[in-house]
Amino acid sequence: MISPDIPSIKAVFFDIDGTLVSFKTGKIPSSTLRALSELKKKNIKIIVATGRSVDAIQHITSLNFDGFITFNGGCCVSKKGYILFREAINKNDITSLVQYADEHPLNYSLMYFDKVMLNDTTPEVIGMYAHLNLPVPPIVRKKGIDIDNVLQANIFLGPEEENEFMKNIMPNCIASRWTPLFADVNPKGITKKLGVDCFCQYFGIDISETMSFGDGGNDISMIKHTKIGVAMGKANNNVKEVADYITDDVDDDGIENALIHFKVIS
Repeated sequence: MISPDIPSIKAVFFDIDGTLVSFKTGKIPSSTLRALSELKKKNIKIIVATGRSVDAIQHITSLNFDGFITFNGGCCVSKKGYILFREAINKNDITSLVQYADEHPLNYSLMYFDKVMLNDTTPEVIGMYAHLNLPVPPIVRKKGIDIDNVLQANIFLGPEEENEFMKNIMPNCIASRWTPLFADVNPKGITKKLGVDCFCQYFGIDISETMSFGDGGNDISMIKHTKIGVAMGKANNNVKEVADYITDDVDDDGIENALIHFKVIS
């Protein structure tokens, strides 16, 4: 565990679901809002790092964040809306995904810069979007699929099927997950770690001056990379194993408590 006496923190990166936003209430706790305000007063950059698409973070953009890592690092956007980095999935992998789903029972979503499309809906898929307080995306027909500009896909299959599927169907991609229900799929090399580096370069901040919070498998690369990586109280076990510190749950003031513990705020 890292000692609370650490070098000055100049940037803090936050996952959204289960970290900034409570799954229980669908809101950001008042303690987290206080903590974000204190960070801003100290001129510490606050940056979102999420698997969500750009158009699915509107509920938090009013909080004066300094940047947004979206699509798990596939698209990094500045506070003023400038695209600092963007990389789409190899179109051959998207073609393989679409063809596979034509012949097998598989639900998937395709995520673009400004929209998300589903191939079909099931009660599980509808329930997942309700869990995230997001509208269920429209259905895309096969002939209407844009295979060139997909920044992320979600594949609705279990962890036990994931490795074989990725190796055979989407070999140019990597999968990460925070739920057994589905996996996020991004181009190989695209992770939240890459997003952290993008913003460190943009702001001229060294990695030794960074801190991050997360709870799911797609947060692991970020939590391992920043100087201080914090796992939320109800984080997945594989996240807790790599974290420098395990804080309380989002509903129990986890973000504020960790920032106070490391003397980033008082």
